[in-house]
Amino acid sequence: MQSMVAGVVWPPLLSGEGAPLAALTHQLQQTQWLPADDIVVRQHQQLVMLAQHSEIHSVYFRDRMRAAGMRAGQLSTREDLRRLPVMRRRDVQAAGEALFCAQIPRAHAPIAESSTSGSSGEPVVVKRTAVSRLMWLAMTLREHLWQQRDFRGRLAVIRDDYLQSEQADWPTWGPPASLLFQTGPSHALAVRTGVARQFEWLQSINPNYLLVYPSNLAALLIEFEQHGVRLPRLQQIRTINETLTAGIRESARRVLGADIADTYSSAEVGVIAVQCPDSALYHVMAEGMIVEILNERDEPCAPGEVGRVVVTDLHNFATPLIRYELGDYAETSGPCPCGRGLPALRRIVGRRRNMVRLPDGRSLWPAIGGLRYREIAPIRQFQFIQRELETIEVRLVSRVPLSADQERRIGELIRKALDFSFNLQFVYFAEQIPRGPGGKFEEFVCELA
Repeated sequence: MQSMVAGVVWPPLLSGEGAPLAALTHQLQQTQWLPADDIVVRQHQQLVMLAQHSEIHSVYFRDRMRAAGMRAGQLSTREDLRRLPVMRRRDVQAAGEALFCAQIPRAHAPIAESSTSGSSGEPVVVKRTAVSRLMWLAMTLREHLWQQRDFRGRLAVIRDDYLQSEQADWPTWGPPASLLFQTGPSHALAVRTGVARQFEWLQSINPNYLLVYPSNLAALLIEFEQHGVRLPRLQQIRTINETLTAGIRESARRVLGADIADTYSSAEVGVIAVQCPDSALYHVMAEGMIVEILNERDEPCAPGEVGRVVVTDLHNFATPLIRYELGDYAETSGPCPCGRGLPALRRIVGRRRNMVRLPDGRSLWPAIGGLRYREIAPIRQFQFIQRELETIEVRLVSRVPLSADQERRIGELIRKALDFSFNLQFVYFAEQIPRGPGGKFEEFVCELA
């Protein structure tokens, strides 16, 4: 840890934004070991405080509570919270300015706006406070500490959402790590530059850590495997923003000799869950939010079941996102064997629009992993778009054009995985399939209403 007071090196003294971040991070190192029931009690104590403020200052929240026949003090237990109907993205859009609190506590200022990329087709704008930003930074720093990263290492980042140009270089990792620690340099490259350039760039950077989207990592792994090279200093890969599959994890270990640490977050509420340092589960950041996994009847899912992710942000006194459905699906888990009292998720599955619709009325998660496709043809990237109920567009990037027989064999794999004899329309791209807003990519997209 670095000192922020001139003339003092040891022990380090903190000031500015780093001081509350260090204090909160220290508390989080203790609260993670609280019994699960104790965490729930403290969550609802905080929720009541938030609800009392929002009931006064948010027109939308006040009307929402009245419609449910509830008052803020009645949100003191999990059972009480479930009486409040779930709020969806379209509700946030329709509420407009009425959702936001007209005032916030002075200590929570300033306010900043955060907007989604619109990857779900329903972009929303959320106002966030300095306290909610602090929680975001602390949860990110917790993830660094859990993974025991060496901040002195070199960090490479491949993403689009915060870059003003195609490439950038900085002397530090940036917040939150640089607020408390001396760090090595960081280097960023836009995901839109394409895999070939990223492959060469990564070799020139030779990072200790790589931050990347899962889909982009999958394409890079193909490139590294085909060239038979590795990144000698690479210690770990960090993935964000998209669904991470077991196949990508396995490929990263085999091709680059590196494990992946995944983070589940959203623009609206920040860091939701991070990978446990001792198991394969994801721990919910329960000091900052309540996460419910609900079935289609709005009932809590049992361990092992997949359901809708509904979150309650406990510290945003500018935008009361209480029982807010993100549009994501996740699989629940029982307690983590690590002993932390933080709730656990087994995996993050995807969004509703990533489910295939079948003519018999069923919807299912498409098992379309591309590992076997490359046994048939030199496919570098793939994507499936369900344009009509019985028609799927198969988008491919391949080193060479596919023969009719190769298309037929790949089509057989797709139809078997999707459990229906879809009409398949093959579309080819020369270098890269276009990405969505913010550089995100979805392997399967259903465009049906």
